[in-house]
Amino acid sequence: MIDLSGVSKGFMQKDGRKFGAIENVTFSIRKGEFLSLLGPSGCGKSTLLNLIAGLEQADSGEISMQGKKINGPAPDRTVVFQEHALFPWMTVIDNVAFGLKQKGIPKKTRSEIAMEKLQMVHLTRFAARYPHELSVGMRQRVAIARALSMDPEILLMDEPFAALDEQTRLILHKQLEEITVITGTTLLFITHNIREAIFLSDRILVMSTRPGRIKREFTVPVARPRDYVDPHLHQLEAAIMETLGEELEKVLKEEIGYEFRIKKNAVPDLAVNHLGNEL
Repeated sequence: MIDLSGVSKGFMQKDGRKFGAIENVTFSIRKGEFLSLLGPSGCGKSTLLNLIAGLEQADSGEISMQGKKINGPAPDRTVVFQEHALFPWMTVIDNVAFGLKQKGIPKKTRSEIAMEKLQMVHLTRFAARYPHELSVGMRQRVAIARALSMDPEILLMDEPFAALDEQTRLILHKQLEEITVITGTTLLFITHNIREAIFLSDRILVMSTRPGRIKREFTVPVARPRDYVDPHLHQLEAAIMETLGEELEKVLKEEIGYEFRIKKNAVPDLAVNHLGNEL
């Protein structure tokens, strides 16, 4: 569905030198797939998402969707950012229907579509509320409903749950899992949370330190609906952490400049979720 071939992107720094964000990235996103990108901070995950969204242009390589080169933003690619970006003066239903209004969809039809999407995120009874009357998690659910209302071919999500508490995250994981099953929408999901990626994804791509490259691919071999305590998920989490740990070590060596190591968990099939420094 979406193909990236040899994609590289850099940014100019104040000193006039070019900073390489990603380099020679090649992968595909299949139709109906939930694909997550994991990697250290600054490895180019968000840059990749912006390139696919058409918000930025690659320096080299090509990005295409269904065989057509991506040259800019389009309604078939909708983005959900970490910040919900709702219009505070609009009600929930008007926020969800905003894009439909811009497309010239009649009011009755766009209200029906907006309510349908709000039902997916379990917020129909809050349709007449304003964003300031909702919790942070509820606002992000409205943002997801707004994105879905455009019926995109692919939904691009850039750390949409990063600012949420753990309980709210778990609720939204379940709801996003339901949406994935019901709609069959293709998703590209950016996250730093390994467990989140495993619970939601069909495939996970782990990126290297900057300039970012695809280091390794993991497939999640567990059918939906998933259970957080599934031992297969824990084993996969440990394997991903080991791969990611090698990249975190590179980052810390560069930033800290002294010897350290990533601690290994003494219990084999449990996830490692902390870093240990050794002087």
